[in-house]
Amino acid sequence: MWKEAKYLIAYVTPLSAFLGVYLSGQWSYAAILVTFLLLPLLEMILPPRPENVTGDKESVLSSRRFFDWLLYLNLPIVYFLCGFLAYRFAFSNWNVVEIVGMTLGVGIVLGTCGINVAHELGHRESGIEQIMARILLAPTMYTHFTLEHNFGHHKHVATPDDPATARLGESIFHFWIRSIGGSFANAWKLQRRMLDRAGASFWSLSNSLLQGLLFQIGYLLWIWLFFGPGAVLVLLVASIVGILLLESVNYIEHYGLVRTQLPSGRYEPVNPTHSWNSDHQLGRIFLYELTRHSDHHYESTRKYQLLRHMDESPQLPFGYPASIILALVPPVWMRLMDSKCLGANR
Repeated sequence: MWKEAKYLIAYVTPLSAFLGVYLSGQWSYAAILVTFLLLPLLEMILPPRPENVTGDKESVLSSRRFFDWLLYLNLPIVYFLCGFLAYRFAFSNWNVVEIVGMTLGVGIVLGTCGINVAHELGHRESGIEQIMARILLAPTMYTHFTLEHNFGHHKHVATPDDPATARLGESIFHFWIRSIGGSFANAWKLQRRMLDRAGASFWSLSNSLLQGLLFQIGYLLWIWLFFGPGAVLVLLVASIVGILLLESVNYIEHYGLVRTQLPSGRYEPVNPTHSWNSDHQLGRIFLYELTRHSDHHYESTRKYQLLRHMDESPQLPFGYPASIILALVPPVWMRLMDSKCLGANR
């Protein structure tokens, strides 16, 4: 039962953001404190859990719809929180400190419950789940993510062709710029190539990126119409926070790891050594097992509740929240990780 119920803890993140917006004042920074103070401290106390689901339990858990509904519920949660923040901003008299805290909190939700859940759903074969993924990405203005991630990042990970793989010695701040710009450009190149193969016009509704762009514009116009331009600005800042959280996760997931280039010019197949793994318990729960990233790249269609610890995968010394904090101080991060990268790439 615990294997199922434990993922309910993931809702602590949007709950803390909701309390921040609803109660304001000293609660404004609740989501930040939960994510980047309480969670790292608890992960330092709780030991990592490398155990895997095996045998018949794997097929049972794979078919449990409960795990899918945990993901689906994030869609109304994300849109409710964005609308609630816009409403409260438009009709409350907050000070700048409160606005910053609430905006950061909702941004964290957009990164975790929005982009991260969309990432999981975007790998599913169901058309409905694919649509849900794109709807979840709209509030962060990142509807191009699924296309580039699935057909670009997963193909080119740990090579110079992947903008979402951080290079050895590259700071997180330089990576943000390179990954955001490169991923966006790659998505449009991939879309054009797919449309050309299908004989479809670039300027048509067959273009999924244009669809996403229209949806994003419609979302912003709706906010403007009901809550004003100030609310639009606040939600755009929250979307930037969500994007930077995603890209910070990208940074720590593949930092300094490289695939060997073969004599043919191609790169060796992706294997579990090309992603940093983390078995820290709370990070696994809060991010729906994203931290078991090595297995995700090894078998991208594997559902989150079945992702495995793999002994050959390089292990992060800390969980994701603590790793992101360390990455924001490049000299500390590089001193900690560069020697580990050299060992992992042998």
